[in-house]
Amino acid sequence: MLFPSPFGEAAIHGEKPRGGAPLGSLFPSPSWRTAIPDKELRGGAQRWYACEGRPRRHDGGRILTCTGGNASQNWLGSGFHDRWIGVPGVPACVSSKKQVTSFDIAELAGVSQATVSRALRGSPDVSEETRRRVEAAAASLRYTVDKNASNLRSKLSGTLALLFFEDPTPDDSRINPFFLAMLGSITRASANKGYDLLISFQELARDWHADFAESKKADGIILLGYGDYLTHTSRLEKLRARGTRIVSWGAVLPDQPCVTIGCDNFTGGRSATEHLLDQGCRKIAFLGDASRHFPEFQERHRGYQQALRTRGVAVDDALQVDAESSQYSGQQATEKLLARGEPFDAIFAASDLIAIGAIGALSAHGIGVPFEVAVAGFDDIPMAGFVNPPLTTVQQDTRRAGETLVDSLIRLINNESVASQVLPMKLIVRRSSLWQEVTRAEQHREE
Repeated sequence: MLFPSPFGEAAIHGEKPRGGAPLGSLFPSPSWRTAIPDKELRGGAQRWYACEGRPRRHDGGRILTCTGGNASQNWLGSGFHDRWIGVPGVPACVSSKKQVTSFDIAELAGVSQATVSRALRGSPDVSEETRRRVEAAAASLRYTVDKNASNLRSKLSGTLALLFFEDPTPDDSRINPFFLAMLGSITRASANKGYDLLISFQELARDWHADFAESKKADGIILLGYGDYLTHTSRLEKLRARGTRIVSWGAVLPDQPCVTIGCDNFTGGRSATEHLLDQGCRKIAFLGDASRHFPEFQERHRGYQQALRTRGVAVDDALQVDAESSQYSGQQATEKLLARGEPFDAIFAASDLIAIGAIGALSAHGIGVPFEVAVAGFDDIPMAGFVNPPLTTVQQDTRRAGETLVDSLIRLINNESVASQVLPMKLIVRRSSLWQEVTRAEQHREE
């Protein structure tokens, strides 16, 4: 069989072609000294081949001997990408049925089998360049992961669980809109890592921690929302004692029972308050429960206090009203604030839902926003840009948050070291807080 080769011209049965050495031949019998037998072919028949004068055997993909016409084949293991020219008189093409393994991918990609395994399961310890090379090699060999066999060996399900916890909402969803915004990024990140995602809604009153630990439905859990943090922490301690892998979204604090990913709540609270101070506001109210039961709100309140003190503005406890993250709670807190009779010219709400409720309550009393009271929130939920007036807020990056939650949980599942992380925030300025600019615009319009 004669064929062109990137290594030189070829020969059949030891005959030297014109102008070249007999390199890269396929043989029906061992008639050339560098040919080696391949016993992987159907029916036990042997076929012989050689490459560059030294034996090189490719264990994965297809091994062909082609006669009786023309055939094309990508010869992956030996480096050939040639058109084979058949010669009559020897058996027709035969294909190997050997299953491709991670060792074949490792040989083709030039890495170890352990690196292949880590790359294909999405381990962050593998560089992006190496991961792409491994994935390209796997694709060229038409390699697919047998998830059932892999999971059986590892006693893992290949599934992540995402647990939402009930939140007070005006509709029947009972899910905080901020967490709904994060759902898309968590779903995409899980799929990109090759994991299925089990989404479950949990009532805080139930023993959800015991149910999930015993069910073994998933390899690990992502928690979004938790209600009272002190009660939540005791349940996490029980899960950790059972060996459950958990990553939670929330305030990053010392000595937490699980890995936690969260926003820089302190800096966010400080930035929002500084913005209101820059608008000329001096009597800034804070709406949100600033106790240890709600540590995210507590951190935002600490940032608020520091911004006031840095500017020489006294912190007035009469301007702080507890509120949970809901529109109704924001309305009620604003009503309490108005009933106290303390003058205020701005509200920093610990969440967008509280802020939207506050705007509604102020409007019901004929108080204009931002003409009389400037308002800022926290989260940047989708609704924030559509209320009237559009809400100034602190944005939490839901895309990065979802990706980090999934990545951290997979690292835990792979028994890798994982630390809690604080993600940066961004102040988004909209009309609800721009008291000076809106006032100047109104004055210019009247002139």
